[in-house]
Amino acid sequence: MTEAPIGGWNEPRFDAVREAFAANFAEHGEVGGAVSVYLNGEPVVDLWGGWYDTDRKREWDRNTLVNVFSTTKGLAAFCAHRLAEEGRLDFDAPVSEYWPEFAQAGKGDMPVRWLLSHRAGMAAVRRPLVMEDLYNWDTMCEALAEQEPWWTPGEQHGYHALTYGWLVGEVVRRIDGRSIGLYWWDEFAAPLGLDAHIGTGPEFDGRISTLINAPADPNAPNLVELLGEDSVGAAAFSNPPIGG
Repeated sequence: MTEAPIGGWNEPRFDAVREAFAANFAEHGEVGGAVSVYLNGEPVVDLWGGWYDTDRKREWDRNTLVNVFSTTKGLAAFCAHRLAEEGRLDFDAPVSEYWPEFAQAGKGDMPVRWLLSHRAGMAAVRRPLVMEDLYNWDTMCEALAEQEPWWTPGEQHGYHALTYGWLVGEVVRRIDGRSIGLYWWDEFAAPLGLDAHIGTGPEFDGRISTLINAPADPNAPNLVELLGEDSVGAAAFSNPPIGG
């Protein structure tokens, strides 16, 4: 196997981080990736290495973009908190005050706060979906607005793995008029010089790395058994089926 190219820098006291990063490619089959570490607000490690895809023809560089999955929930929360800071969003107000359709199925009094804290009982979509629905914002928001919660809102906590973005994002859109992706870009990313996006246009296609499925986890069957076929967790990841 060709040795993975490693770029970037680190302070000498963090040479062990560089060694561990390189070992990820040499010993664990990593294809491409990057790691950045800040200490007390100052950068101390900024490394990248490997390739864009399994062909290993194009090297990963400092401008490569990668899907960061649930880290985006933090970006969405920033947007909501900015609106609250400006007095345009009240976390204790009903979601339906900003998004009237959300009042369906007994959700009229649910506060915005519960969307942000994973207490809304909306961790999965009840309406049968096809994969294309995930790319249609209005379809997903309509499906969430019409459904009843999976548990009594506010009484339990359950991670909203896939629905968080639509729930919080639609509140942002109803208040501001901009999509949450555009709001994030205009209010945070562009002013701060951040190369972080909620959704990208075709001009970014050449910078986005290929998402490669990891080898099957031998513990995966145990997770499925733990969730249970009829659990909310199972519903969240099987409608539509999104596994590889």
